[in-house]
Formats: sequence, structure tokens, C-alpha cells
Amino acid sequence: MLERFHDLLRLRTSPAVFFVSAGLILAFVVVTLIIPTRIGDLFGTMSTWIYDNLGWFYISGVTIFLLFLIYIALGRFGRMRLGQDDEAPEHSDISWFGMLFAAGIGTILMFWAVAEPVNHFANPPRGISADEAEEMRSAGETVDPTTIVGGTAEAAREAMGFTLYHFGLHTWTIFALPGLAFAYFIYKRNLPPRVSSIFQPLLGEKIHGNWGRAIDILAIVGTVFGVAVSIGLGTLQINAGLASVMGISQSALSQILIISAVTLVALASTLLGVEKGVKRLSNFNIWVAVLLLAFILISGPTVHLLKGMIEWTGVYASMLPELAFWNDTLADTGWQNGWTIFYWAWTITWSPFVGIFIARISRGRSVRQFVAGVLGLPTLFTIVWFGIWGTGVFDIQMNGDGGLVERVVGEGDIPGALFAFLDQFPLATLTSAIAIMLVAIFFVTSMDSAALVLNDMSSGFEGQVPGHQKGFWAVAIGLIAAILLTATGDGGLNALQSVAIVLGLPFFLLGYLMMFNLSRAMREDAGEVGYLRTRRWLKTLPPEEYERRMDEWDDSLTEAVVAPDYQEGTQPENAPEVEHVEQPEIVEEYRIRTGDLPTVDQAAAERAAGGGAGDQSAPSTGGADDEEGRR
Repeated sequence: MLERFHDLLRLRTSPAVFFVSAGLILAFVVVTLIIPTRIGDLFGTMSTWIYDNLGWFYISGVTIFLLFLIYIALGRFGRMRLGQDDEAPEHSDISWFGMLFAAGIGTILMFWAVAEPVNHFANPPRGISADEAEEMRSAGETVDPTTIVGGTAEAAREAMGFTLYHFGLHTWTIFALPGLAFAYFIYKRNLPPRVSSIFQPLLGEKIHGNWGRAIDILAIVGTVFGVAVSIGLGTLQINAGLASVMGISQSALSQILIISAVTLVALASTLLGVEKGVKRLSNFNIWVAVLLLAFILISGPTVHLLKGMIEWTGVYASMLPELAFWNDTLADTGWQNGWTIFYWAWTITWSPFVGIFIARISRGRSVRQFVAGVLGLPTLFTIVWFGIWGTGVFDIQMNGDGGLVERVVGEGDIPGALFAFLDQFPLATLTSAIAIMLVAIFFVTSMDSAALVLNDMSSGFEGQVPGHQKGFWAVAIGLIAAILLTATGDGGLNALQSVAIVLGLPFFLLGYLMMFNLSRAMREDAGEVGYLRTRRWLKTLPPEEYERRMDEWDDSLTEAVVAPDYQEGTQPENAPEVEHVEQPEIVEEYRIRTGDLPTVDQAAAERAAGGGAGDQSAPSTGGADDEEGRR
């Protein structure tokens, strides 16, 4: 049945994976439209249970993933190349960075550049707001001097530490782990570009069976939901920007038109492919983003912004070890549920899409280059980005006219936070228009990248496929985002976020299996490190002690020399030559008197003889007859 339908539509994909994934997505949309409240309540209950009982698992999981990546990169597997052993990278470093940044969290950085620092500045995650502090003082209560109060310098420090934690190394770890696994299994083992390929060490040929298909369907559905949340946020921000610049209403019709326009551009980019579509848009966008950042730096309090950027770097470095394991255990305020835990769960649902995309643009790079680039470059850019925007926020609130906290926190206008910030700078209309364009292009690159990757995941190969098959995913993503964002209002978006959190749980479990499978495959392909054989040196004694032992007829002199030397035959294969030294007369006298040559102790000699590959024979324990064999 599926095969006939597949052929009728002139597709070139795996029918079971494609149609089941599409059917589940469509069924969710239809059911949500029919009974939005019940669906929202169901997934809301499930997500609340996960928040309360498994939040620690999400937080520790990302940190463990990060430590694993660092271990792999610094170890011997770091030299392995993601492709043929002598293969060169496909893309330049600048193009590579632009594509992984734009397809990763470009839209989210634009959305939260102002909104997150403002939120945490007003309501410190581990403190109290200025209003709460004032209420305590009015009631005659004393505010503990160690308490972080909103609106203060300590609150700014706390805000930047948490913001960089949310968008720095940990977020990119969620993308880097599946990205490295995909790149290895796709380009090293030449397996299909599917999540199931990562499980080949465990499943073998069953990656094409029911288990493999189930994994791929879960990955596709989770990816669509995760990207849809990003698209929803991006649409809200574009709408807020257009309302600020052109007075366009923030309505369902406006949002449908925005999604439709972006979907058409994304569809065209998808049909053009990576080289002509995603790559060009990404390169353009990264340069425009840098120019906008430079404008804020130059037109604002430049020295103050630079000082803040440097200071927040130190704040992030100092707070990171603590935040990486912080679970709000004692206070138990529930703050992490709406921020850190949601971020990790939501991000990991669309990590397969970003992972496969990063793998596609990273062919030819070494494991060490991959980890350092995917973790380091975007994190460095994130520090600079939030360092300048965040410092600007604090300067406006503490030294300028203020108003950001009231609009973003008081009125809840998070999508409009960026444009409220730009209003404080020259050429506000122009910069707001540029910001809208940036969000839209980041929106496009996320959507067309997702469409290309979803096509690969459903088809199981990279190559020419019908244009309408690739375009289907772009249109489907845009359609789903529009229906959930407008037909059901905030409830639809909240339901989608709850689903993302629920789907995040199996994805975290898959993450641990990814680490196991990747390390196992690397050991299988590169070989285990065996016994490391080293050159064995003889025991060296001071001349006077050597002479005393000669007078005492001490047998230990058979294992000793005066001039440092090693025993011939114990050097490993391919070891550099080391000249033997001439021993002093006292040693020669002993040799002549006993007929023995110095050697390592018998137990060590036997261990050397039975050690790693390449050992020739057990070293001799003495005797003049053995001299020629050793010298």
C-alpha cells in the first residue's frame, strides 16, 4: 500500500519512515486543532512530572556529554579524520562557521539577545526582585546582605553568567555530540544519513529493520516539533519588529503572512541545495550580524561595552563549573523548569537536524577540529554577542533612561525586547529593519537546513531526489508552525513546547547510547592501545657504591652500571637510536672478573619478553657468550 502511494507521488524515499513520520505529525496537528485544551493538559502534566522528577537528569546529561566530547578530542581518537584518512575539509573555516551558526541557534540568539539579560537582571535566578526587596523592607524585614537583588550590579553579574551558560558550551554540546556521531558513521563507515546509523555497533544490519525505523521516526518527529518552536518564536519577533517599524498589527493574519513569505524563500533555498542556498544565505547573514554588533559597539558607550564583554567572560568561566551541576536543590524555587531544563529538552529534540547538518558541512575535518570548532567558535561568538548586548542593557537600565525591564518583564513583551533596545540608539528604524531581516534569514536557514536534513533522514541517502520531495518538508514545517501559532493561540505554542520537553527524555537516553556507540566504533576502527613497550634502562650506581659492592661480591652488580645505559634488545620497534656509553674501568673490571654483563632484573626481563607485540626475545641474564647478541 505504502509502496504504491510512494510510486504514485513519484518519491524516492523509504515509504515506512516517510509516511509514518508525516502521519504522526499530521495527526498531532489535527488532534490539537480539535481538542487543544486536552492535548495541552496531557502534555502539560507529563512535562510537569519530568520537570519535578527528571530535571536533574537533563542538567547532568548535558554536562556529561560535554566532558565526553572533550575527552574524545584530547585523546588519541582526536586525530581521526571524518572521512578518508587523507581527506581535506570541504568548506573554508569562515563558510563552515557561518553555516553551523546560522543553522544552529542564530534565530534564538537574536530573540534572546536582549530578553534574557533583562529577565535575569530584573529577577535574579538565585535572588529576589527589587519589588520583593522593597516589600520586605516595608514590612520591617531585613534583606540579607548576601541576597542578590534585582537591578543591582550583582544581579547583572548573575544574569550574564546564566545567559552565557544557556547559550554557550552546553547548548553547542547538544548539537556537537550527534553531529560528531553522524559525521563518523556517515563519512567514516559510509552508513546512511540517519539517526539509526549511529546504532550500527549495537543493531548491525537491523538498522534497516523495525528498531532502526522506530529510531528514525522518533528523530524526525522530534526534529519537526523542535524546529517549529524556533519558527514560532522567530515569527513573533518578526511581527513585533514590523509593528515597531511599520505599525503592522500583531495578529494571526500577520503571522500567517510572515510564515508564508519565509517558507517560500526557504523552499527556494532548499531546492538550490547547500552550496547555492544555505551557504550563501549563511555567509551573508553572519556578516550582517557582525556589522549590526559593530554598530551597537561604536554608537554606544564603546569602552564600557568592551569592558563588560571581557568581564562577563570571566564571570562565565568562574560560574560554569558550578552551574554545570546546579539543580536548585535546597531552595527548590522551580526556576530551572522554565529556563534551563526547558532549554536543554527543547534543544535536544532538534539536535538530530542540526547534528546531521553540521556533519554534512564538516566532512574532511579531524575529530579534534570538529569538537574545537563546533564548541569553541560559536561559544566565542556567543560571549562577544551577549557581552555587548547585555552590557548595553545594563547601561540603559542603570545609567540611562531605563524602560526595558518594564516593557520586557512588566508587560511581557519578550519578542519586542530587541527593538525596544534599538530604540535607544541612533538610526533606530534602519537598525530595526536590519534586525528583522536578520531574524528572517536565520529563520530561512533554519527551515531550509531542516528540510534538507529531514529529507536525508527519511530517504537514507544523499543524492538527487525529486524537488517536490525536498520541498515537502519546508512547506510542512511552515504549515505546522502557522497552524499551531495562530489557530490555537498561545495554547498551541505552549502545547508544542510541552511535547518538546516530553520528547526530550528519549533523546537524552539516545545521547548516552550515542556516546557508547561512537567510542566503541572508534576502538574497533582504530584498534585498542596495547601494552606500551619502552626501552629498559639498567640500574645506575655511583662509582664509590659500585666499588663497595664489588668488594662485597654483591650479585646485584649484574643489574647495575655506573654510566647510564640501557640493555640492548629492549628498545621498541621504530624507536630512535640511542648510543651506548663507554663504562668506566671499574665496570670493565667487574665484567672481566665475573664474565657477566649488566642486565635488567630477571622478572622485568620476563615481563618484557611476554609484553606487547614486537618483543623479540627475553633479555639474557648474563654470560660473555651473549655479548655479541646484545652489542
